Amino acid sequence: MKASKAKQKGFYITFVKAQTAAAAATVLDFIIYIMLVELLGLWYVASAAISALFGAVCNFLLGRHWCFYATDGHLSKQGMRYIIVSAGSLLLNTAGIFMLTETFAVHYLWSKVIIAVAVAVFYNFPLQRYFVFKTV
Repeated sequence: MKASKAKQKGFYITFVKAQTAAAAATVLDFIIYIMLVELLGLWYVASAAISALFGAVCNFLLGRHWCFYATDGHLSKQGMRYIIVSAGSLLLNTAGIFMLTETFAVHYLWSKVIIAVAVAVFYNFPLQRYFVFKTV
């Protein structure tokens, strides 16, 4: 029973660290997103894609070195898996922002917040844990 509780505690710690890393990457993503839209006047959907790339690199590095302690894994294999997961995340984020903004008239920043949280918790974390960095 103690091993099970320790494993569960380890899962929650990893989850919190991964969400903290995702939050840091999201802050970077948002800063770049707002700068691209508000300062450079780029289309909000294109800006979401560009800023997500910056967030993805930040999140990969934090995940590999801090959340999942996966530096023993092959960088190239992890990188390729991360690219696959990030491509799906990019698609979900971009499509979700577009859908909420255009279909439901949600302000583009609120769309970004809602979609970013949903994708981080229900898509990115499980795939990073069990596919990219394989900590099980």
